[in-house]
Amino acid sequence: MASLSLLLPLALTAGACSSSNVVVTPTSDAAPGDDAATPDGGSAADADAGNNPRNPTGLGPAAVGLGTAASPGNAGAFVVLAQTAVTNVTGSSVSGGDVGLSPAAASFITGFGLVMDNTNVFATSVSVVAPGKVYAADYAPPTPAALTTAVAAMRAAYADAAARTNPDFTNLASGNIGGRTLTPGLYTWDGDVTIPNDVTVAGAAGDVWIFQVANTLDLASARNVVLSGGALAKNVFWQVAGSVTIHANAHFEGIILGKTDIVLQTSASMHGRALAQTLVAMDNNALTAP
Repeated sequence: MASLSLLLPLALTAGACSSSNVVVTPTSDAAPGDDAATPDGGSAADADAGNNPRNPTGLGPAAVGLGTAASPGNAGAFVVLAQTAVTNVTGSSVSGGDVGLSPAAASFITGFGLVMDNTNVFATSVSVVAPGKVYAADYAPPTPAALTTAVAAMRAAYADAAARTNPDFTNLASGNIGGRTLTPGLYTWDGDVTIPNDVTVAGAAGDVWIFQVANTLDLASARNVVLSGGALAKNVFWQVAGSVTIHANAHFEGIILGKTDIVLQTSASMHGRALAQTLVAMDNNALTAP
């Protein structure tokens, strides 16, 4: 039986925010309502008033997990994972992980020129850089069960991120975060978030960011999400209840946990993961795992 890359475990983590010229940070290491007597960097057991564990390896909240070693499939194996469709315009490239679709069948994966393996467990594509593979719910076992588990992990990760309370920042800049520098922490917006100019996510390698967006997330054409200070894309989580649009020639960093669709327009690029509960649409994009 062919070995599934989607059986491999992957753990992830999250961070906080600031203003266009002045970095906005919490007044102490503790989140609002946290037990400041216990350093947040010391133990994941130290929780804030919302009973949210803090990050044991740096600043910000605890990481959002995308799967564990005990799972037969995990969302962290995928650069692209969707439930209803994955579409692609020739020229896209996915590297560092897999593409998956469930419960929809392989016929809803379009534009990849799929070539089935002789086991029927997975397919390959010129758009998915080896050893990455393509998996669909109607492929041979153990793929269907593994995908069901991976999708469940994706949905659980979304629910985890959405359930975090007691944010460090609420409705920062009324959702227009272009030009801002975002330090580690938990951010929440009760509406849309727009990025009309470059935005910087600044922090160390162990820091974590969770961005809760109640409606849409929109990154303007030719604009960038920029990491600085050692911040890692695998620790930046965007939990979005509405549509996500990364416009033409823009560059995005982080893990998108989308309740609906994620659309990458022509020549947009992404360093992270596009994990959608409906569809992921690609158009001559470069997507690289964090």
